[in-house]
Amino acid sequence: MQLTISDVSKTYSNGVKALDGVSLTIGNGMFGLLGPNGSGKTTLMRTIATLQEPDSGSIRLGAVDILENQHAVRSVLGYLPQDFGVYPNVSAETLLGYIATLKGVTRRSERDAIVEFTLRHVNLWDERRRRLGTFSGGMKQRLGIAQALIGDPKLIIVDEPTAGLDPEERTRFLNLLSAIGENIIVILSTHIVEDVAEVCDRMAIIREGSLLHTGDPQEAIDAIRGKVWKKSVDREQLRALEDRHSVISTRLRRGRHIVHVLADSQPDASFDGADPDLKDVYFVTLGAGGSSPAAGSVGHPSANNARAADAAQGR
Repeated sequence: MQLTISDVSKTYSNGVKALDGVSLTIGNGMFGLLGPNGSGKTTLMRTIATLQEPDSGSIRLGAVDILENQHAVRSVLGYLPQDFGVYPNVSAETLLGYIATLKGVTRRSERDAIVEFTLRHVNLWDERRRRLGTFSGGMKQRLGIAQALIGDPKLIIVDEPTAGLDPEERTRFLNLLSAIGENIIVILSTHIVEDVAEVCDRMAIIREGSLLHTGDPQEAIDAIRGKVWKKSVDREQLRALEDRHSVISTRLRRGRHIVHVLADSQPDASFDGADPDLKDVYFVTLGAGGSSPAAGSVGHPSANNARAADAAQGR
C-alpha cells in the first residue's frame, strides 16, 4: 500500500503558511519526516490523520481519498500525537480495552485477546494493572504505540515520539517501531536526526512548510562523501573561518569548536577529511535552502543556518 500526498498546502488564519505544495509518496516501512521545530511536520501529520483539512491538494491511502472518506482511513490508522495524555488513575489494561471498544471491538473475549496481545507486543503486559500516572515517559510512549496498534492499522503516524526519553527507553522504542514497520507504513516525524538515521530507509527534510529533500538517507550521505572537512578552532578563529568557508555545523568540545565545512577539495592542510553522516546532510540541506545533496548539488550552507540547526539538535 502507498500513501500519496499531492500538492498539499495549508495557511492558518494568522497568515502562517504551514505547508506549501507538499508532495510525497510513502510505501511500507519506516519513513522519517525530519525538520526543525515549527517546520510544518505536525501540521502535515495532523492533516494525514484527518484532524484538520488542507486548503488545497489531495491525500490518498491506496485507493482511498483521505479527505473525502475520513471514516475509512481512520479505521486503518494508528496515531501517536506529540502530546499523548493519559488518565493517571486508569490502568493500561482498562485504557486499551476502552480504545478497542471505540474501534468497534464489542465482544469481551476478542477485546481481551487484543489487549493482551498488544501489551505483550510493547512489553507492558506485566504492568497492565498499574496506574498510568506511575508510568515513566518511555512506558507512556510504548503505551501510545499500543493504542495505535489496536485495529490492525495499515498506517501508523508517530509525532516526536522520543523527545525526553532516556537512552535505554529511546532505543527500546525505536526497535519497537522498526519491528512494526516491516509490513505497514510508519511515519516518524521528528527533529532528532539520529532517530531517522537509525531506523528509516526513506526520509524527507522539511522547513517552513516546504520539502527540501526526499530520498534514501544513505544515498544522501554518499552524495557528500569526500566533501566534508573538519577542523578544531578556538572562539577567536571561528568567526574568520565562517567568513571564508561554507560552514555546515560547529560543536563545542572541551573549550574548542569542532567545525565541519563543505568543499569539493581540502580547504588547506589544517583540515582533515570527515566521514559524513546524516547530520551533515541535514545541515547542508537546511543551509542550502533546498539544494538536495542526493541530487548532486551540495549547496552552500550559511553559518547562521548551521548554528540554528546546531541549536535545534542541542549540539
